[in-house]
Amino acid sequence: MSNRLARQTSPYLQQHADNPVDWYPWGEAALTRAKAEDKPILLSIGYSSCHWCHVMAHESFADPAVAGVMNRLFVNVKVDREERPDLDQIYQAAHELLAGRGGGWPLTVFLTPDQMPFYAGTYFPKQARYGLPGFVELLERVAEAYRHRRADIETQNAALLKALAAESAPAEPAADIDAGPIRAAIDDMKAGYDPVHGGYGHAPKFPRPADLAFLLHTGDDEASGQVLATLRNMAERGLMDQLGGGFYRYSVDERWAIPHFEKMLYDNGLLLALYADAWARTGQRVYLRAAELTVDWLDREMTTPEGMFWSALDADSEGEEGRYYLWTPQAVEALLSPEEYAVAAPRWGLTSAPNFEGHAWHLGSDHSLDDIARALAVPADEAATRLERARLKLLAARDARVRPGLDDKVLTAWNALTIKGLARAARRCDRPDWAERAARAVDSLRERIWLDGHLHASWQGGEARLNAYLDDHAFLLDALLELIQARFRAIDLAWARDLADTLLARFEDRERGGFWFTGHDHERLIHRMKPVHDNATPSGNGIAAIALGRLGHLLGEARYLRAAERTLALNCTELSRHPAACASLLIALGEYLVPAKTVVLRGPEAELMDWHRRLQPICPDAALCLAIPADASGLPDLLAKPVRTYVGAHVCTGVNCLTEIVRFDDLRAILSA
Repeated sequence: MSNRLARQTSPYLQQHADNPVDWYPWGEAALTRAKAEDKPILLSIGYSSCHWCHVMAHESFADPAVAGVMNRLFVNVKVDREERPDLDQIYQAAHELLAGRGGGWPLTVFLTPDQMPFYAGTYFPKQARYGLPGFVELLERVAEAYRHRRADIETQNAALLKALAAESAPAEPAADIDAGPIRAAIDDMKAGYDPVHGGYGHAPKFPRPADLAFLLHTGDDEASGQVLATLRNMAERGLMDQLGGGFYRYSVDERWAIPHFEKMLYDNGLLLALYADAWARTGQRVYLRAAELTVDWLDREMTTPEGMFWSALDADSEGEEGRYYLWTPQAVEALLSPEEYAVAAPRWGLTSAPNFEGHAWHLGSDHSLDDIARALAVPADEAATRLERARLKLLAARDARVRPGLDDKVLTAWNALTIKGLARAARRCDRPDWAERAARAVDSLRERIWLDGHLHASWQGGEARLNAYLDDHAFLLDALLELIQARFRAIDLAWARDLADTLLARFEDRERGGFWFTGHDHERLIHRMKPVHDNATPSGNGIAAIALGRLGHLLGEARYLRAAERTLALNCTELSRHPAACASLLIALGEYLVPAKTVVLRGPEAELMDWHRRLQPICPDAALCLAIPADASGLPDLLAKPVRTYVGAHVCTGVNCLTEIVRFDDLRAILSA
């Protein structure tokens, strides 16, 4: 028998629709019942591709005896953290304060009827183990505390609210903004580099794309070298799917050998942009190949019929993590010719001992294709051809397996990150077809989630849902600025301006600066976040400051520039205290101190497109480089450059503009200076 979640569209909530737990989605019905019956709320937050969420669901939520205890003692609320990041951020922060350690998923929080958390944890086993209490035992203890220790809970709640307010309240805005945090962050991040395997920190190792983007574009040669080595190792070892493309969420070991097998859309959008930049910078094919395989994966497995992008692939299939992706040497050898296997086996680690739980192989290796070609005494091109034939054969065989579950909701913020990655890769890798993919996704989003001038956070089953958050607006604005460089369309620039105006009207803290995560008209919750640290995705405040600064210079719009400056001024103290946690804000800081160049090309179409193509490898990382067609109309004054019989380039840095440049070599020299 289904519960209330059967009427929800979220795949994660749908996964729990047949639980014997009397689940509610977050909303007035649950909160009203909790108040009427004076029952605490058991809030469970997770997402559809979360392995430990599946484990807890199978052990406890599917068990009628456990469900009976939950139903008797609590009002039970299930939340998809991807649809409600506002709730997830609040209660993750509360967990850290209550438990004294970082959270994760599933997040298990016990609330008073007025939404205040008084006990929190993550995964709890059904039976006591891992040093954790059994779930039923915990339920009884928490309910007992709620009944008999109400005064203690109220005292703790007051202290928690005060701590939350203090934690998210920056110091007074700074009068002076300087580059000190940028240098400190570079030194801090470089010190954590793994010189053997690449990446930063220890296992488990996450890609940390915001940090990589910051380091790659600082101009510090050592930092850039670290990033390029990290990107190479992630692409050649186990973090990237060697057959189907796309990157997994993180590596459980320090070598990037064995991943946690979830594939998240946001990781791949962010990494696609980085690999395109690495290719443009080095011309080394390993980076281009990673970008190509990532786009292939997006196109094959993640694109909706409408041209948008689904959210994630599960780590599990047939009840086992990674089962879909694992091989044995015997299975591979049976599918390949001897010549193909001779290349594929060492390239993908099949000549070594099993690397997954002692019985299976996850593909990825330290052996370079050049070394393998030399060992086999064949040309490198021949080895590459054999490996590609092997890849396609294994991919076809793998496609016949039971696939991991797909989270088929469309999230605006994650789509925006992917659109930006596609658009940046399109111009960096000279792939106009990728720009077409990005433009199609933008058009589909504009039609489906931008309704009557109001942005929505999610789309599924033909329905746009939920008020959009800061990240949705900021990431989409940033993506549009990237797309107009890959393929200029006046409609995209107009939407960018609308989004920027919405950011200022609905999210800006008009008294102190910076941006709230939720709009001024959002549901009232126990706390309102103003996040500045990067996590798996960049900080919405950081991306808003970057995008508003760039758009402000492009259009000569002082309101946008002031909003970006106020965001930086508000967070100067935090940047000084924890610079390495704020990579996106640091990028904005760097562009505030030294404004990025804008390059506008006008002229006859054929010659204009040739200049645009030749410009991409030399266009500075932070610059806005636009080729505006001769027939474009309704342009803002700063972009309405005259169209002549030849191509003219107009280069500005901040408010300082050069005279028109009519020779490409002169433009190259200026951008290289």
